[in-house]
Amino acid sequence: MTTYKNISLGLQGGGTFGAFGWGVLDRLLQEEWLNIEALSGTSAGAINAVVLADGYARGGGRQGARRALDRFWRTLGQAALLTPLQRTPLDHLAGGYTIEHSPMYQMLEMAGALAGPVMETPLTLNPLRNLLTALVDFERVRDCEELELCIMATNVRTGAGKLFRRHELDPQKVLASACLPTVFAAVEVDGETYWDGSFVANPPLSPLIEHAAARDLVIVQNNPIARQDLPRNMADISNRANEIAFNISFIREVSALQHLNGVPDELRGAYAMHDPVRLHLISGNHKLSEFKISAKFNPEMGFLQRLHDLGVETAQAWLRAHAQDLGVRTTLDPTPVYFADKE
Repeated sequence: MTTYKNISLGLQGGGTFGAFGWGVLDRLLQEEWLNIEALSGTSAGAINAVVLADGYARGGGRQGARRALDRFWRTLGQAALLTPLQRTPLDHLAGGYTIEHSPMYQMLEMAGALAGPVMETPLTLNPLRNLLTALVDFERVRDCEELELCIMATNVRTGAGKLFRRHELDPQKVLASACLPTVFAAVEVDGETYWDGSFVANPPLSPLIEHAAARDLVIVQNNPIARQDLPRNMADISNRANEIAFNISFIREVSALQHLNGVPDELRGAYAMHDPVRLHLISGNHKLSEFKISAKFNPEMGFLQRLHDLGVETAQAWLRAHAQDLGVRTTLDPTPVYFADKE
């Protein structure tokens, strides 16, 4: 008899590295015994979460979710063919799927540096808006009661995180979660202005404990913690600084949850009603760190497919090693999370 395991998924952001998360989800959704109860996400992780929910809610269940994710990322890759954001011969020579020599990439970086926090220019408008509007039925997502769903954005004025739950999601809120301020203009929602949610939670984990019954929380990590190469220009310095900041929010929340698991019930406050959570990590850290930082902005289909395949491969290895641990024990070893450079 098949033993079904319930999990919640926390999906990190990371630009086009979100295609790695697509691959991970594609592989997990093939396991009939693995029941996804809830998803949280930030930036690219938020996009993957809403696209998955849309496909699931169309009546196709897990196979519908796989098709929706495939359609979204392939449409993104096809759309990229029509944009000036292309690798140059120098980028091809440099390797690592960098686009740092692309004139369009350099203009995006410059526009982000010059634009104010609420200032829009033709270069800082987020191209994901049309994709989300065309490919995702948000009314269907809001009505998808089979899945709990939440995404995070950062309030520019207060610096606080803003959690948007399934019943209130729309394209504007997803764009708020995915608004990297050095590239895109800030996004206004209900009179407040927002940036990428990764500054405060990448991904948000606590809501998965509060709003879902599953006690196994699987984090999909798209954002490299350690890199061997030092950034060599201002764009790479800015992007690496964001990468570090986004990982700090992740590490702090994981640390807090690990600490909370060891606290007696009488001292756990609002969390006393919840059983301790078992943490798991499907990490692309080592594989993704091989790509240049600017590759996070490279939307060409060949690169997205490679990231997807790496995600499938990584998820397969994780299932082989840890499927039997679901419902039993935590498998997230904090050592490589905190001290990735010592591995």
